[in-house]
Amino acid sequence: MTTKPNEENPMELGIQPLDTVMEEMKLSNHDLVTATAEQLTHKTVNKARKGRQLTKRSQRKVIDAMNAMKGKREAYQLEDLFTYRGR
Repeated sequence: MTTKPNEENPMELGIQPLDTVMEEMKLSNHDLVTATAEQLTHKTVNKARKGRQLTKRSQRKVIDAMNAMKGKREAYQLEDLFTYRGR
């Protein structure tokens, strides 16, 4: 599950599966921000999609927001949306 960081910028891990899932569901960053009561910003969602390394806590907020958007269907796990574990 761990991805090698970009040699030029070790914080950049490339486009994440989250981006693909959001595109398929036709969700915007704003949709995720409004889907959760937690403090989640547009900037954090954008970083998550583009592969900028996030903390475990930020990853959890994004996962929780995605699960809120998904409804009662099977919940997303870390491995479904990210290729790395937060630091």
